Amino acid sequence: MTSTHEGPARPADGPDLRALGLRVAYDDRIVVDGLDLAVPSGRITAIVGANACGKSTLLRALARLLTPKAGAVHLDGREVHSFPTRALAQKLGILPQTPVAPEGLTVVDLVGRGRAPHQSWWRQWSAADEEAVHEALRATAMSDLAHRAVDELSGGQRQRAWIAMAVAQGTPVMLLDEPTTYLDLAHQIDVLDLVTDLNRHQGRTVVMVLHDLNQACRYADHVVAMKAGRVVAEGVPSEVVTAAVVEDVFGLRCVVGEDPVSGTTMVFPMSRHHQGAGPGADPAPAAAAKTATSA
Repeated sequence: MTSTHEGPARPADGPDLRALGLRVAYDDRIVVDGLDLAVPSGRITAIVGANACGKSTLLRALARLLTPKAGAVHLDGREVHSFPTRALAQKLGILPQTPVAPEGLTVVDLVGRGRAPHQSWWRQWSAADEEAVHEALRATAMSDLAHRAVDELSGGQRQRAWIAMAVAQGTPVMLLDEPTTYLDLAHQIDVLDLVTDLNRHQGRTVVMVLHDLNQACRYADHVVAMKAGRVVAEGVPSEVVTAAVVEDVFGLRCVVGEDPVSGTTMVFPMSRHHQGAGPGADPAPAAAAKTATSA
């Protein structure tokens, strides 16, 4: 099975983000335990898994929003908790699941907040900051909405505004926690296409949590499958998203075939009412998934 997704050449000096023996807990409840992960530089990585498996917790730990009980997260060989806050925010940015903007804040002001890590008492707002904001608005197709209030936008537009802020921040690493949540299908594709543009044209390293396996296979160069706080499989989508792994991680039987549009891996889930093609059934999905029996 061949993917048509070809990412940018990996930068020789790109960011090196990795977790080593990571254990993260909320009070006494361990959510991530003994996890090792090396994020491919200059690539899009999708973290997938069932609800409560530790996906978002891992992302928050990578961003230093959570302090591990054991192990560490390293960025370019340095433990992230050793970075001054401003210095880390110039290297790594995170977009949480449901960010909230102050009431009445305009898009351009929100995007401008992405430049905060670059400000200090001796370095105030500059022409470079102004250019970064306008470039972020242009890259996300938000220029025409720059002076609209964020809380007046549609869900898809609002998500673009937040991504524009992350773009303006100018970090080589972007962590996105379920960036397509609450969006309709058209806006989901819109946002994922935008993320791909940022990766391919600007070389950003992207790590995002996704629920949709087919979207993960379409858009990611590297997939990390998690279960019960641990990584059970990682690698290129066609090697990770197999019928055996899907059943192990999600408890769901499926057939795995090829996406007729992108040529990437595609999952056809089974259920009590849909066990596979039978007499009189449409043979197209079964035909597309013939290669799955070896998965």
